[in-house]
Amino acid sequence: MATFGYGRVSTATQTTDNQRLELEQAGHEIDPDFWFADEGISGKVAASQRPAFKAMLGQIRRGETLVVSKLDRLGRDAIDVLQTVRQLGERGIKVVVLQLGDTDLTAPAGKLLLSMLAAVAEMERDLLVERTQAGLARARAEGRTLGRPTKTTPEQRTEILRRLDDGESVSALARLYGVSRANIIGIRTRAA
Repeated sequence: MATFGYGRVSTATQTTDNQRLELEQAGHEIDPDFWFADEGISGKVAASQRPAFKAMLGQIRRGETLVVSKLDRLGRDAIDVLQTVRQLGERGIKVVVLQLGDTDLTAPAGKLLLSMLAAVAEMERDLLVERTQAGLARARAEGRTLGRPTKTTPEQRTEILRRLDDGESVSALARLYGVSRANIIGIRTRAA
């Protein structure tokens, strides 16, 4: 059975050479036909949406092994990693992450480890949301205006409302003030 390797880097100026070298130094001989790499692909892109990862999924078969250097190569977040590993495990594909000590994540001990990592990641995400909400509440309490700055002044908005009442079209006003139709519609909606 074949051993597949996968690597990913975020920018086009980086290469996956070091990741492949790590796998080989750990004793995983990977045939060039079984090495897949996404270069210039952000970690924010789900694994299943990456071109090389998709191609690898189409080629890897039951009983074969996928080896990656680090857990974050398998997905954009804990949920994506869990889904990816679960799908591979259901297909009978072994998943090994060198960063975790050559552990097969589809084996019982690997599943436990992955579940614990996912729980920690979920807690971190919840704490981040909590901190963000607290920061927004503090900014509001300090009287700061949140969100994107408006493209029109209060005087312009008053003038736009008057012109709309006089029957001018949304499109004409959008062109006149150099904003989108949605912006003009938003001004009308907020005034209602």
